[in-house]
Amino acid sequence: MPNKPNKLSQFWQELKRRKVVHVITVYASAAFVIIELINNLAEPLNLPPNLLTIVVIVLALGFPLAIILSWLYDVTSEGVEKTKPIDELTEGEKTVVPNAWKIATIVSFVVIVGLLTFNIIGGSNSLKAGDIQSLLILPFDNFTGDDQLDYVAAGMHVALIGDMGQISALRVISKTTASVYKTKDMSLPQIAEEINMGAVVEPSVMCYGDSICIQIRVITMYPEEKQLWVAEYKEEKSQILNLYSKITKEIANDLMVELTPREEQLLAKSRTVDREAYDSYLKGLSYMEDMSKEAVYKALENLKSAIEKDPEWAPLYAGLAKVWMVIAQGGYVSASVAYQNVYEYLDKALELDPNISEAHFISGMSAYLYEWNWDKGEKELLKALAINPNDALSRIYYAHLMVILQRPEEASAQGRLAIELDPLNPLIQLLYSGVLLGIDDCETALAHCEKVVAVDPENVLANVGIGLAAFRCGDYNRSFEAAKYTLPIEENVFKEIERIFNEQGFVAAYEEIALQLEVFTENNPIGHITLAITYIYANKPEKTMDWLEKGFEQRDPSMPYIATGFYNLYPLFSNPRFIDIVKKMNLPLPNSEPISTH
Repeated sequence: MPNKPNKLSQFWQELKRRKVVHVITVYASAAFVIIELINNLAEPLNLPPNLLTIVVIVLALGFPLAIILSWLYDVTSEGVEKTKPIDELTEGEKTVVPNAWKIATIVSFVVIVGLLTFNIIGGSNSLKAGDIQSLLILPFDNFTGDDQLDYVAAGMHVALIGDMGQISALRVISKTTASVYKTKDMSLPQIAEEINMGAVVEPSVMCYGDSICIQIRVITMYPEEKQLWVAEYKEEKSQILNLYSKITKEIANDLMVELTPREEQLLAKSRTVDREAYDSYLKGLSYMEDMSKEAVYKALENLKSAIEKDPEWAPLYAGLAKVWMVIAQGGYVSASVAYQNVYEYLDKALELDPNISEAHFISGMSAYLYEWNWDKGEKELLKALAINPNDALSRIYYAHLMVILQRPEEASAQGRLAIELDPLNPLIQLLYSGVLLGIDDCETALAHCEKVVAVDPENVLANVGIGLAAFRCGDYNRSFEAAKYTLPIEENVFKEIERIFNEQGFVAAYEEIALQLEVFTENNPIGHITLAITYIYANKPEKTMDWLEKGFEQRDPSMPYIATGFYNLYPLFSNPRFIDIVKKMNLPLPNSEPISTH
């Protein structure tokens, strides 16, 4: 007696009898072909970016419907007929699968296997989510025909980088490095290889008046150089901020970068600006490129003019807060007066818009340099980075705060991120050297400073860094050599100090430098830390303490670094007077030996 087929076997036979298996195979093949066609034709035919998503949803919804219909009905030579249940078939009836169905099924199966093989083996040339993780936005080409509008192109570059920088899934290279690559004699693939870049944006401003015309080209480097898309935009000047957001979202979409809900919210915000106010704002930004006293005050004038025209635009107040902080650091007015203005404008900026990264950055900087409020400084810098994780300055100054709080691993990590975001920016290089020196990596710190002086031998900040790092590494000749670029001592006097150095050594030379600086301070301002370092090098710890105590009393913005390795003050770390200052500043007590992460 033959074995009775089990239920699973019976169900499978019924699926074949009703041609459901054949329909599934043919439907899947057709769906694969349709999806591949849309995917490959979307770019050349400029199809809507969401078309593929709609088609996939329609095909997914149609799949169960096709299965149900194939179970219920059959296509015969006499038309569409309802499929008879197996128990209603007469003994002479037999369901035969037509050759056409068999051929279609075989062909469909071959197509599915072929498409899968192509996508796995040969489909690596198509861009997929996650392929592009870094972006370089080159400076805007000024094709307006008016060279006097170069400041407009520069300001637009800053704005687009700022908007794109809000996307956490992308590493967006900062303005200074992007500008350097614009003038370098390198091809895009060479640039991409040098800084591990996945895509490049080439923007141009074509007209600038009541309306603004912009062209954007996006070139991908993955897996090979090709233009992803090009688009032209024309908007009223008052809508320029919304245009940046629109371009940012379109670039992210075409690079298949998914935005977080917070990023969607930030970029969805509608923002308008007065036309004349926008002009004054861009001029103010251009003056801030030059940190001279004259330029800073021109920036101040332009930003105030912009506020008169558009008093509700928050970035104007953030810009003024930044200008006043520069004024404070330059010593152009007293710190108390300058920071009173900083806080006034910061409060207004954040009242109008709490999501301005630059405002939180300035607030964080002010908190730890002037207020010596470490908790507030950290919170504000983290807010700035939450809004714009690609801001190299926020990264590097957060790294500095981590050094101050003696958290070397975090300092090192944040410093490396800043360098990745702006590798060709001399200021970032020098600030990173400060991080390295603060965690006692004097050799790498010295190397970064030397990179800068190789291009700009008289760079004061770079030579200060060399003097500190070389001293810590025990290279007293290099440390002394850098001093001539950093100290306010006349050339003929310094030659005499060089003679003392050559004949009597480093300590004797710095004893003479200390005497010269004491005379200089009688009629000129000089940093308390400069004198403190000078006396440490002259092996006069008590005189060093005198100047540190003065720095504490006058809230010198360099004081937060005293308990780190930054200023080579290790001989004082057990000095009761030094420890008293550190406690009053609520800083972590210094380690008796240099901290290190290597």
